[in-house]
Amino acid sequence: MEDIVGGWWDKLIRRAAYRGYPQAAVALVDIERQAPLFFRAMGGEPALTIKSAVGTAHGARRRLLERIAGSNTQVELAWRDGQSLYLPEKIDLYPDAARNRELYFWLMALAAQPLPAGDWLTRNRRASAAAIAAMPGLAALYQRLVTALLPLRDSPRDPAAAAQEAAIRQALQQPERDISLPAARTPPQPVLLWLHPAPPTTLAANADDGQTPDSSHGDSRDGKQRRRYRARRETPDERKSGMLLQFRAESIFTWDDYVKVNRHQDDDESDDGAAAEDMDRLTVARDGHTRASRLKFDLDLPAAAYDDTPLGGGILLPEWDWKRQRLVAEHCRLQPMLPRDAQPAGLPENLQPLARRLRRQFQALAPERTRKSGEASGPDIDLDRLIRFLAEQKSGVAVAEPALYQAWPPGGRSMACLLLADLSLSTESWLGEAGQVIHVIRDSLLLFAEALAACGDSFGLYGFSSIRRSEVRYLLLKDFAERYDDAARGRILAIRPGYYTRMGAAIRQSTRILLEQPAQRRLLLIVSDGKPNDLDHYEGRYGVEDTRRAVLEAKQAGLIPFCVTVDKEAGDYLPHLFGRRGYSVVHDARRLPQVLTSLYAGLTA
Repeated sequence: MEDIVGGWWDKLIRRAAYRGYPQAAVALVDIERQAPLFFRAMGGEPALTIKSAVGTAHGARRRLLERIAGSNTQVELAWRDGQSLYLPEKIDLYPDAARNRELYFWLMALAAQPLPAGDWLTRNRRASAAAIAAMPGLAALYQRLVTALLPLRDSPRDPAAAAQEAAIRQALQQPERDISLPAARTPPQPVLLWLHPAPPTTLAANADDGQTPDSSHGDSRDGKQRRRYRARRETPDERKSGMLLQFRAESIFTWDDYVKVNRHQDDDESDDGAAAEDMDRLTVARDGHTRASRLKFDLDLPAAAYDDTPLGGGILLPEWDWKRQRLVAEHCRLQPMLPRDAQPAGLPENLQPLARRLRRQFQALAPERTRKSGEASGPDIDLDRLIRFLAEQKSGVAVAEPALYQAWPPGGRSMACLLLADLSLSTESWLGEAGQVIHVIRDSLLLFAEALAACGDSFGLYGFSSIRRSEVRYLLLKDFAERYDDAARGRILAIRPGYYTRMGAAIRQSTRILLEQPAQRRLLLIVSDGKPNDLDHYEGRYGVEDTRRAVLEAKQAGLIPFCVTVDKEAGDYLPHLFGRRGYSVVHDARRLPQVLTSLYAGLTA
């Protein structure tokens, strides 16, 4: 009974102490489609993705009911770094849902401005003034938000805190004026119209530990709900003292203080990371298990006898360093390879009905044959030339016998297409009834090749994955110079999931191959299921910027790059990589073959 009554009391006191308006709440997922476009339109960096922020302790004085309930200790504030823009997961500050929605867009406009120098108040005041000056249409929106916010803020009794609050209110109402923040014993109340005063920062690895952080096994997914925590490094206690208790019981780490997070293994049963959702700070420590787990990962790589067959000694390619804004020459080694154990094979029976339909459709794309008169030989006689020649002979004019035949040479169009398939480890995942991603890609390659062979266009098929910059694996499935036959089908059927997605190097090599083809139009089609990444620094912004640079190089060379993906979050980064019209997201993976062929027909029309 005591537990039941206590639960009732807890719900009652928390509901009474809560300042927000849940009935008018607006969640980040409600604006996820408009948010990236609006942020980039306001001048924000196109490469930044939008994610939900984590609550941080503000330290300001709370109301009596809040202290009794133990609530309102944390607040979710917006901030950005070199990788992402972090926004509150939901906003219920105002009793009007329209104001809460407008607050999201104001925070994005504010974060799009260059970060000014100065303290917390000065930075946000100057950024607000700059946003309004650059986009005068936001002035009315900002005024509505400030006018509705001021009555919701407390008026402190302490003189120092009251002076601090007065300065904040004046800065909100007149952001163009120079105002300083007076000192006080406690931090001021959070201002949800401004950016985070001290956002979480990336924890750098210790220089003396000799360890570098690695990504988890497989492709990482940067979802919108991934949160960013304030980090603290802790040195683990290596003492093994048996029965001696050499610490006070009250100094034991709680869940909020320390979580031992190690590399995930297949035999792990507990999910310690689930408790992190409610934490403000995560403590990270190095121990001896990291090295062992990384060694275990390296031993999972296949031996040479079981690996794909390398062709040659490799090709050195450049890579774009976005931090230094320069192209690093010979930074990557691309290794052309052939699929291991590939045997000539016919088209699988389950694909033959669709292949027949695609062949009929693409045969209609083949250029029509045109009649060519005045040939020295041919299947038909040119009657017009023959009658003219005979008439001239009868009239007594000496004329030489002209070419009296007609020919019907096959028509042709100058088109070359290279299809580059992502064969990273993430293609091993399942897509419900569609099966594994790698099987969908395999069927798509087969059907795409059947369709292009029917229309007579020149094409090549390649796949790629990577293990750091020293081994970008470039799989040859069908070269431009060879026929599409059972040998090529066998190589496609032999593909299997590889490793990581160093996309920039694969695009550069594909560009080189396409430029060698004698064609007027060259199309580079990329089939992928995730974001560029690799084990080393090729993660996040670095991989995205290198891929974008490779795509720009392909466009400058006269190629038409286009990406087709089954990644549902691709809308966050593909517009920055390929442009607004340079990609397509396939929500149903089973339609990938039809989408590929339809796109090709449209792009080459």
